[in-house]
Amino acid sequence: MRLFSRLYARVMHWAAHPHAPRYLAGLSFAESSFFPIPPDVMLAPMALARPERAWSYALLTTASSVLGGMLGYLIGYFAFGAIEPLLHQAGYWPAYEAARSWFEQWGFWAIFVAGFSPIPYKVFTIAAGVLAMVFLPFVLASAVGRGLRFFLVAGLMVLGGERMERKLRTYIDYIGWATVVAGVIAYLVIRY
Repeated sequence: MRLFSRLYARVMHWAAHPHAPRYLAGLSFAESSFFPIPPDVMLAPMALARPERAWSYALLTTASSVLGGMLGYLIGYFAFGAIEPLLHQAGYWPAYEAARSWFEQWGFWAIFVAGFSPIPYKVFTIAAGVLAMVFLPFVLASAVGRGLRFFLVAGLMVLGGERMERKLRTYIDYIGWATVVAGVIAYLVIRY
C-alpha cells in the first residue's frame, strides 16, 4: 500500500509553495499546544526542497514551537479544568500523568527531553503550566530542546541532499508504516 508515497509527493509540492513558511509556523505553533501532527513532517521536505533556506526554516519552526509551548503553558496554568476532559477523550491522560510525575522529579530536564524527543511535547507544556513551573526555565528548556531537534532535522536534510531525497522517496512507505506500528505500540504500552 503506497499511501505514504502519495503523501510525500504532496508534501514536497506544498514545500515549494510561496506560503509554505507561514504554514510551517502555524503548524509548529499549533503542535506545541493542541495539534497532534509534528512540524518535522513539513520542515524536512521544505529543507530538502530549498536547502539554502533550511536554517531559517529550522529557526522559524523553533520560534513558533516555543511560542506555541507558551500557549500550552498558559492553558495548563489558567484553564486546566476546561481541557482535562479533552485529555481523557484524546487518550493523552496517561501521558499527562507521566509528564506530571517527570516534572516532580526533573522539572527543566523533563521539558528539554520532551522538546527534543518525539514524546507529545504539548502534554508537557500543559503540565508545566498546571504545576506552575517557573516560566523562564520553561522557555529556555523549550528553546534548547526544540531548537536542537529542528536544527538536527534541517541539518540532516541539507547533509543528505538529493541523495537523501531519493532514499526517502524509495523507502517512505516502509518508514511511514514502521512509524504507525511504533506509534500504536507506544500507545498500547502507555495505555496498559
